[in-house]
Parts: sequence; structure tokens; C-alpha cells
Amino acid sequence: METIQIKDKTFRVSIAEEKIKKRVKAVAEQISRDMAGKNPLLLGVLNGAFIFAADLMREMSIPCEISFVKLASYQGTTSTGKVKEVMGINEDLAGRHVIIVEDIVDTGLTMKRMIEQLGTRNPASVSVCALLVKPEKLKVDLDVKYCAMQIPNDFIVGYGLDYDQQGRGLRDIYTVVE
Repeated sequence: METIQIKDKTFRVSIAEEKIKKRVKAVAEQISRDMAGKNPLLLGVLNGAFIFAADLMREMSIPCEISFVKLASYQGTTSTGKVKEVMGINEDLAGRHVIIVEDIVDTGLTMKRMIEQLGTRNPASVSVCALLVKPEKLKVDLDVKYCAMQIPNDFIVGYGLDYDQQGRGLRDIYTVVE
């Protein structure tokens, strides 16, 4: 199995590009069915979800719009547990169907805070779409309506996810080797 070195850590391929593409397409088809006639606003969470959001939008078969928000809760390889909004939303969300597009949901704290913040702006609905979910790491009850894949509680890089800003451009997803 292919391994790579990023800074002080070694990673091995855990999810191949082919599987990622297949799952992104399946989620896009589900959203397209659920949101037919609604012109949803995809709200990508930067930096990690930019590749997933772009690929997801290209696979959708319905009109939709996209915008981005930047939140920070990670330092190195672990979540700080504190979410800091870095770049906000400029769109009017009143009456809109908003789909938060996230690269990975682990504790769920970031998504919970974001859903609460968006709720004050009177959207018609708010859904969560995640490329990856770590169910055993969730600390809050969170409905991830659109989940491409569930993974164990491993540290990963690739397909937008990083280790200290490195590895985002990798086409596969890699898991750290202990």
C-alpha cells in the first residue's frame, strides 16, 4: 500500500480516488432529488471542503448556488473544541434552502454552532452534507442528512483535508500510520 511522508508523519492510502468520486456522485444525486425545484445554496466550509464542494456541485443535476464560510477549530492534528468564525456569509438566507458542505464531521461542535448561527437568519431549511463522518467521535446529537462516508477516528489528509496546511491536493485520502 502506498505511503507518503508529510512533515513528521507517515500516511497510507485509506480511501482511493475512485471510491471518493463514486460516493460524491451518489450524494449529489440524493441532494438533486431532495432539492428539485428549490435552488439550494451550498455553503462550503473552508479550507477543507473546497474540493468536495466543487466536485459535489459539478455532479448535481439541479440549479444551485455556492458560497463559502471559513471557520477554524483545529490546531495541528486535534480539534481545539472552540470554533472561531473567520469569514462570514454575505448572502441573504431568508427563505433559502441551505446545505452546509463540510469535509469532515468529528465532534460535531463546529456544525452545531454553525446551524445555530444560520438559524437566526431565517432559512427555509438547513441541512448538513459531509464527505466524512466519525460517528464514534461525535459529542453532540447531529443530523448529517447527506454523508458520503463514515470513517473510524483516525487522522487523515487528502482531498482537501490537511496536516498543517499540507496534503490538501492529494487525490486519495490517507490515514496516519502510528
